[in-house]
Amino acid sequence: MTFSHTQISQYLRCPRSYRYRYLDGWREKETRAAMAFGRCFEKALTAYFSGEDCSAALFKEWGAFRDVPFEYKKGESWDRLVHQGVHLLQRFAQDDRIKIRRPEQDLQVKMVRSLPGDNEFVSYIDALGELDGRQCLIDWKTTTSRYSEEPAGLLSLDPQLICYSWISGICDVAIVVFVRKSIPEIQYLKASITDDLRASGKSQGSNIAPPRHGVPPPSLPCRPHAQRNDAASMVA
Repeated sequence: MTFSHTQISQYLRCPRSYRYRYLDGWREKETRAAMAFGRCFEKALTAYFSGEDCSAALFKEWGAFRDVPFEYKKGESWDRLVHQGVHLLQRFAQDDRIKIRRPEQDLQVKMVRSLPGDNEFVSYIDALGELDGRQCLIDWKTTTSRYSEEPAGLLSLDPQLICYSWISGICDVAIVVFVRKSIPEIQYLKASITDDLRASGKSQGSNIAPPRHGVPPPSLPCRPHAQRNDAASMVA
C-alpha cells in the first residue's frame, strides 16, 4: 500500500475522513477558490522556469474557473486573485533568487521509498533548485497572511519538510510563501533538517500505518465538527 504525509496527517486528524477518501473512494468537492488558485499559480511558476509567459499561463489556468461558483473570502473575487497572482509573479521575477536548472526534471518531483510490509511512502516535492545560490528542496505556498518566522528554528520542525528531507536525503529546505495582498510580498524561509529530525520522518513513514479497510480504531476518534465538515465536503 502507498502512504504519504498528507494521507497520514488526515488519518491522525480524523480517521473517518481518511476512510471516506482513501478507503471508500470519495472525493472532496472543489469549493474554495484559494485552493484552486494555488494549483493554477504553481502551473504559472512552472511556465516561468520553462521560459514561457507565466502571466499568460496564469490567465489560462485560472480562466478555466472563471464561472465556477467558488467560495471566496470577503473582498476577494476571480479578478482580484488573478491580479494579485500577476503582481506576485512579477515580484518573483524581479527578486530572481530561485534557480531551477532543469525544470523538466526538477519541478513536481515524485520520490518513493520502500517501507516494511510491502508498503511504500511517496512524496511530490514542488522543486529541487537553488535559493540564493545554495542547493535546497523548495516548497511553494500561496496564502493571504505571512508565515511566522519566530522563534528561530521553527521551520525545521515542520513535519512535511521533515518527510521531504528524509525521502530525498536533502538537508537544506525552503518554503517560498507568496502572500496575496494589496502590496505583494514573498517570503523566502530557509531551514536545515538535522539527521535526528530526518530519523523522525523515517519513523513516521515506517511506524504509522492507517488501516487498509474497516472502521477507524476508537483510539483515534474524530472531532465532532471535523466529522460534519469532512463528510459535507465530499461526494461519492
